[in-house]
Amino acid sequence: MSGRPLIGVSTYLEAGVRWGSWELDAALLPSGYHRLVQRAGGLAALLPPDVPERAAGAVARLDGLVIAGGPDVDPSRYGAGRDPRTGPPAVERDAWELALIDAALEARLPLLGVCRGMQLLNVALGGTLRQHVDGHAGVPGMFGRHPVAPVPGTRYAELVPEVTSVPTFHHQAVERLGAGLVVAARAVSDGTVEAVERPGPDWVLGVQWHPEMGADLRVVRALIDSASRVRT
Repeated sequence: MSGRPLIGVSTYLEAGVRWGSWELDAALLPSGYHRLVQRAGGLAALLPPDVPERAAGAVARLDGLVIAGGPDVDPSRYGAGRDPRTGPPAVERDAWELALIDAALEARLPLLGVCRGMQLLNVALGGTLRQHVDGHAGVPGMFGRHPVAPVPGTRYAELVPEVTSVPTFHHQAVERLGAGLVVAARAVSDGTVEAVERPGPDWVLGVQWHPEMGADLRVVRALIDSASRVRT
């Protein structure tokens, strides 16, 4: 055995995906995610949507978990009506990823939420979302960038103590924090919450940007380091 920790990464379930001469439903994920885990020292295992009752069994086989970016969270999950600018619901994915988050928190498994994944972490702990913010997305199909500042005293600030420019593409953001979460970083331009974490011994962090689209490995290496301790 290599000793590398096994990191589960949640995936999309998409209809009518084309490759070669084929067009079929597919579980898929941009390659940046598994390559990021690999570059940071982990083994990546892709987790397609499944029935929520199987989430605890999946988590029990992992050393760490990444909840990937993707479509907007269904506002009904946090008791809100739908803004016209909110995208269509991904019902199966919402249910599966919320169950994964609950199981990971229960098992005290190292957990990283990316973009939508951070928002789902917040919702799983009773928080709410702003359904539209301007200035945080690039043009369709391309990521933008903006600077984020760490909040002193947080786990994220220990990992990344300076202001950094991050790859970003989102139009929703944290509104009311979920129970037990604290703000770990904010956008320099407008104060939008850009990272959240849960203080304490368990490694639980969410970032609003897309580390899989950048070169900075510090956050994911910290996840891998924590997952390695779980493995031992």
